[in-house]
Amino acid sequence: MKKSLLLLLFTLIIVSCKPQNDNQLRTDKIISEINNPKSKNVLVVVHRGDWRNHPENSLAAIQSAIDMKADVVEVDLKLTKDSILVLCHDQTIDRTTNGTGKVGDFTLDSLKSFKLKFADGTISDQTIPTLEEALLVAKDQIVVNLDHAYWLYDQALAVTEKLGVTNQILMKGASPKSVVEEKLAQYENNFMYMPIVNICIEPGKELFDSYISDENQPVAYEICWPKMDDSVKQSMAQIIEKGSKLWVNTLWPSLNGGLCDEAAKDNPELIYGQIVELGATMVQTDRPALLIEYLRTQGLHE
Repeated sequence: MKKSLLLLLFTLIIVSCKPQNDNQLRTDKIISEINNPKSKNVLVVVHRGDWRNHPENSLAAIQSAIDMKADVVEVDLKLTKDSILVLCHDQTIDRTTNGTGKVGDFTLDSLKSFKLKFADGTISDQTIPTLEEALLVAKDQIVVNLDHAYWLYDQALAVTEKLGVTNQILMKGASPKSVVEEKLAQYENNFMYMPIVNICIEPGKELFDSYISDENQPVAYEICWPKMDDSVKQSMAQIIEKGSKLWVNTLWPSLNGGLCDEAAKDNPELIYGQIVELGATMVQTDRPALLIEYLRTQGLHE
């Protein structure tokens, strides 16, 4: 009897010492992958959350991205009248809720009186979430990409520092390199940052040149191109050679020379195969389930 009790106690000690939150391990792995230029695994970025099955930029859309084992969820930020950061893509709430008006004209309490819409226009029982509410869902489970948000860097950083999730935030923008460096120098802890580059227009080329010529490289570059040519391929090759991740959007044709999600519906290999061949290891998609399924058949996603 005594031996049985000792064995039970020993077993309980072992169980209690095991990590209780496997999601933390997954988040660490995602961050490690983002910072590993040698990895061929492709990280899946879910655009505005899983909006095909839930309202875009909603807590349910974020949770669905987590459940499908995506790596990054992209959300958009706006500021309310009472200076609270909320998730919304448009300047107004007309398209995404049953209300009308500009986000910045409402207090948070007022915004919470409206309900989010599904993509087909059906009204849900969900409301516009705050950034803090969204990060509590995402914490230790998925990396969060903040879009439409660089001008809100200070406010967003204050929220992430409060929650202890600054390390799992990726921000992107098209600000000049010197401006970004000045901002990052203000803080001890910062988000991961990546430039958005439309490589086929002159301002985009200039922005790209300012980053790619520097010794210190960003974790990734988001490259957009309306039509593929040698200069686009050369830029992508430079990014990979310099040790950064190549981020490609498959959202709509103007961002990727036609290599988009809609074209991939009937033949994922034709579209996603080309994206992988270009060297992309971060892909933002509106069809995450389809992309994940394809990548797993290629051994490029767990």
